[in-house]
Amino acid sequence: MSQDYTLRQWRLGDEESLVRNANNYKIWKNLKDIFPNPYTIEDAGAWVKMATDSEETFAIVIDNEAVGGIGILLKEDIYQKNAEIGYWLGEDYWGKGIISSAIPKIVDYTFKKYDIHRIYAGVFEYNLASMRALEKAGFEKEAILKESLFKEGHFYDEHIYAKFK
Repeated sequence: MSQDYTLRQWRLGDEESLVRNANNYKIWKNLKDIFPNPYTIEDAGAWVKMATDSEETFAIVIDNEAVGGIGILLKEDIYQKNAEIGYWLGEDYWGKGIISSAIPKIVDYTFKKYDIHRIYAGVFEYNLASMRALEKAGFEKEAILKESLFKEGHFYDEHIYAKFK
C-alpha cells in the first residue's frame, strides 16, 4: 500500500521543499540532463514559475511538502497522439508505492483530457525500480534502444515502455 500523497499543481512556496528533495545525485542519474544537478533555489524558482500554470505537470505532495514531480510532455507533428510521462521522487519516499500509485492517475488524466493514443516512458537500463513501477501501472516494454543514452561519459540502453488508450 502506498503512502498518503496528493497530486496538485506546482505553486509559489514549493521552492524550498523542491530543493530539499530534488538536489540529489541518485535522482539526477536517472533523469535527462535538463534536470539540474546540483538543484539550486534558482532552479526551483524557475521551475515553479514555469510550472504553476501547467496542466501537464504536478507536484507530489506529502504533509503539505512537494517531495516529487510527475507529468507528461505532449508530442507534436507525426507524434501528436503520443505523450511522454516522466517522474521523480525524493529519496526519503522511495519504496513506498507512491510512483506506482501516481502513474495510473496521470495516465487516466491524460487519456481523458487529451486526444492521446499512447503514453510512453524511456528508462535507463539500470533503473529497475522505475521499470517495475511502469509495469505495475500496465505499461509494457516495447523496445530496448541500444546505447542510445549518453550520461556522465557513458552510453546506456534505454528501455521504452508504453501504454495505449
